[in-house]
Amino acid sequence: MAERRSAAGEGLSRLSEWADAHLSLVRSLSAGVAVAGLLVLARSVRLTTKFTNALDIPAGFIEKNVKLRGKVHRVTEKGLEVEHIPISVPFITSIQRKWQSEGLLLVRLAGVELTPEGTVWLQRELKPPQVIWFQLLGREHLALECLVLVNKGRFSSVCLNEEVLREGLGRAASIEGLQHDSHLFWELHKRLLRAELKALRKNKGIWKEESFSERIRGHISNSKLMWTLKRFVSWLRN
Repeated sequence: MAERRSAAGEGLSRLSEWADAHLSLVRSLSAGVAVAGLLVLARSVRLTTKFTNALDIPAGFIEKNVKLRGKVHRVTEKGLEVEHIPISVPFITSIQRKWQSEGLLLVRLAGVELTPEGTVWLQRELKPPQVIWFQLLGREHLALECLVLVNKGRFSSVCLNEEVLREGLGRAASIEGLQHDSHLFWELHKRLLRAELKALRKNKGIWKEESFSERIRGHISNSKLMWTLKRFVSWLRN
């Protein structure tokens, strides 16, 4: 009996020694779990933050070309005025709504030199509160250079940057914000040039060729004879 008590006491002693020896490890694991939880929470807060100003968007989001979702409020000659729709997470979102400010993001079609007709076309296509996705490519002052995507059906989407060029309502331009030697820059630039080429081949929009009669009328109206006749008629009226 005495031997059994001795063995039990020795077992408890060893268990106590093991707990004391590994107490720092247990504490470290607990601290690690707590830190990981804080990092996940911090990341969730960033993802669930409603951005109301282009300068509020973290530089990492733009460097990684993150896609954001938003509602179009209006289309102007400066670009799309969009209300950002953040990811909704229970508890976190309800707290953030209490202190988040109001404001709209200015989103521009990256790599597109838009014509006035292009702006009108976008105003017809994007009726508020149309929901869009905009992929961040760059930031210039208070404007975001983006690829703008609109869902068409459940499984497809249309890139408005390309669609505008296909309609001949703009010209392909340099994509601001991306490094010109990057793979993404050349891939996107190639897509935009292809879209522009389609409009050129089909004589659409700004690439539409004047008919023969239109060219003749233009030459006549610009000729010296017509200019002389106009001056003569003006002289008679006076």
